[in-house]
Amino acid sequence: MPKKTIVVVNATGRQAASLVRVASAVGFIVRAQLRSKTEPVAKELEGLPNVSLVEGVLEDQKLLSSLFLGAQLAFINTTSWGDEVTIGRALADAARKAGIHHYVYSSMPDHSIYGHGWPALPHWAPKFAVENYIRQIGLPATFVYTGIYNNNFTSLPYPLFCMELQKDGSFEWKAPFHPDIPLPWLDAEHDVGPAVLQLLKDGPRRWLGHRIALAFELLTPRQVCEAFASGLRRPVRYVQGAIEIKVTIPAGYREQLDGVTLLFGHFNAPYFGPELTAPAEAMSLWEGYRGIEEYAREVFPVEEQANGLTWML
Repeated sequence: MPKKTIVVVNATGRQAASLVRVASAVGFIVRAQLRSKTEPVAKELEGLPNVSLVEGVLEDQKLLSSLFLGAQLAFINTTSWGDEVTIGRALADAARKAGIHHYVYSSMPDHSIYGHGWPALPHWAPKFAVENYIRQIGLPATFVYTGIYNNNFTSLPYPLFCMELQKDGSFEWKAPFHPDIPLPWLDAEHDVGPAVLQLLKDGPRRWLGHRIALAFELLTPRQVCEAFASGLRRPVRYVQGAIEIKVTIPAGYREQLDGVTLLFGHFNAPYFGPELTAPAEAMSLWEGYRGIEEYAREVFPVEEQANGLTWML
């Protein structure tokens, strides 16, 4: 049977790179678009079997016109680089023109459609607009809604998921989330690839038009800190409070953080909106997930050391 080709964009991102690694390992041909081959992740992907890199930006119409040719499958996670809605629509049009059999799009909800005074998050609403366009043009598609990345945590002073090291060696996570309302969690690098690959194997016959909450644990902030404490073998506590911005952040991200505070800190809205729940469908796709405790024990110290930190030594 001929090997199938999967197109992936923004291939150095956590979601896309996870799929590239897994798909390559089991024999799929992967065509991976990225902005630059000079990044460390790009060099890793270039060395994998069955992977070809396409360097360029998604605003390039010439690149788009050839990106999907001869491919059967696609996993698309657009980002806030450039006009996300315009890029997302152009990708969908190119995939439809090329006859892609199954298009998996990484979307997110627009909470404003549900009323209740809930705001639309500026980094999420464009994805929902692209999802609606994909549905309108009849592209055979499935939509994954990703939970909060375990990998967001760092002791560096970045806002929202800073696990701040205290003088006594403990950690403190301060965020606007209610301490006892569960949130969905996902180890993007470990688990997106296997789950999306299973979606692509199952095909649109099973998943056409479906939305899937891609998260493998539902944990409150207190439970997350308990899991971290177990993994790190040191105290970790949660404090509900305002997001602190101590470093320069990208343009537009402050508005996203303000929306997160209002939506989840004030309204206590469901993370994926009222229509999606986790983790049953995600677990039906992939049972070998890496949870928060394992992440804290096995991965968090390694990532921290790679960032130049020494608290684990």
